[in-house]
Amino acid sequence: MNQSKPPFHAMALTSSILSQLAGGPLAGAFLGNWLDSHLSTGPTFLIIGLLLGLGAGTYGTIHLVRTYTGDD
Repeated sequence: MNQSKPPFHAMALTSSILSQLAGGPLAGAFLGNWLDSHLSTGPTFLIIGLLLGLGAGTYGTIHLVRTYTGDD
């Protein structure tokens, strides 16, 4: 059995993908909710922050996987 990468490398990649996909929207939602509470704007910044967090998490994941696979 000839493996080029150790099994912990795949676990680390999976963990970083999950943290980016979950952390981006969570951070955006918390920041948007904080802005809404201070500016009394309702869910406007919450929605904007959530969408920006989704975009940032997706972009970060795509960039990470491209770097890992060598497709720069």
